[in-house]
Amino acid sequence: MNHEDPRITGAHVRSVETSSGTVTLVGVVHDHPASVFRVRTIISERDPDVLALELPPLSLPLFERYAEDTRTPPVFGGEVSAAIQAADTDRVEGIDGPTPHFLRRLLATLYREDDSLKTALGVFRRMISVTKTTISCRFAGTFASMTAIRLEVDSPATYSTDRTDSPERQAENEGDQIARAQAVMDAFEPSRASCFSDEVRESHMADRLGRLRHDGDTVAVVGRHHLDRVADLFRDRLRETAPS
Repeated sequence: MNHEDPRITGAHVRSVETSSGTVTLVGVVHDHPASVFRVRTIISERDPDVLALELPPLSLPLFERYAEDTRTPPVFGGEVSAAIQAADTDRVEGIDGPTPHFLRRLLATLYREDDSLKTALGVFRRMISVTKTTISCRFAGTFASMTAIRLEVDSPATYSTDRTDSPERQAENEGDQIARAQAVMDAFEPSRASCFSDEVRESHMADRLGRLRHDGDTVAVVGRHHLDRVADLFRDRLRETAPS
């Protein structure tokens, strides 16, 4: 790995050795050019057997269509389609919800934690919104496979830097985005529904990685906000299943 490039540092990457191979988690800022470069570089260098993405499985076909772009990186799909394009493996997995297993976990956790009705309603509203987006992605992916027309489901995020800027400029801007997001979280405490949803998602993604790691070296691309929590939960799963 090119450690001299400021876009690729230990601050954004966690590697966990397992009995079946290495699981590398890469933290990203959605659509940021520094993140796109990071996932492409790490995936190309690690050449994983499995590529895992913070994406619902139903949404995956759309981003696979985006990744078929002849341009590098692809115009649509940000770091997700860039990761798929860079991967030399047919094993690409969406590890986020909603899925039937994820929804069962969500309901079981709500019941076990005995959260308030307000929290439960907030969680369900978030899940309905995510599910609508997931279905839209699925429809767009199916439409693209039938017509070769690529639909843009969400407008990409824009930043005051792009991939033509220097690595230093890109890395600085990405760091500013991360710091700004953290400052907002510190100043305005997220709702219990938002925290609850993130906790269930992170637990679900860690469990999915726990199963995928049996298939060899894995690179997982997750939001920078989730990186440490998913990595810690994954390590906990390994300790729990280790022979005594």
